[in-house]
Amino acid sequence: MPRYPTQQAQILALAEAMIGGYTEHAALFPNADTPLLQSLRDAYNTATAAQTEAMAKAQIATEAKQAALAQLQAVIKRQLKQSQIDTAANPDNLKYIGWGPRASAQSIEAPGQPLTLKSIDEGAGTLLIEWKRPARGSGGPVRTYIIERRELTIDETGDDGGNRGRWRQAAISLETKVSLKRQPRGVQLEYRVKAINKAGESQPSNTIAVVL
Repeated sequence: MPRYPTQQAQILALAEAMIGGYTEHAALFPNADTPLLQSLRDAYNTATAAQTEAMAKAQIATEAKQAALAQLQAVIKRQLKQSQIDTAANPDNLKYIGWGPRASAQSIEAPGQPLTLKSIDEGAGTLLIEWKRPARGSGGPVRTYIIERRELTIDETGDDGGNRGRWRQAAISLETKVSLKRQPRGVQLEYRVKAINKAGESQPSNTIAVVL
């Protein structure tokens, strides 16, 4: 037995087929109420047409509303800007139009100092280091970390003689751990970390020294 349709178009198609069949073969279906089917089909078609028209009108109304709102906002912004100029000497007067003076920009502090830098794994030309985030309340939010490196030259007596190279950027990290590869081998290296944000950079972390 066929399965009763669930889609509107399928239901309407079945109604049309029944009306056509009852009309052409009335003797076979003496108890069929064809006029009722036709009446309800016509009512459905009328309601569908009305819905389509209403949806079209609603779309037009929505677009008109959005256009009117956009125009209103443009005028509001333009007049607020002019009113801010008019009341530059006394911005508090903007309260009379439901507005107020510009909020002062909040300053951002440079981050605090990264803490407890240490080496957790060393290899031939490779180094895995980690550190802790700056202490809470010690500065502004951290955007990224810069890892710096310099070479330490040791003379034959084992004294560095203060002969340290310049700090150079070795890596950038968003996390508090980074794996450094292709590092110089056979020389003493020093590493430190700085935290960075829009306001600037932090004081460098403690320094660690390694030979890879």
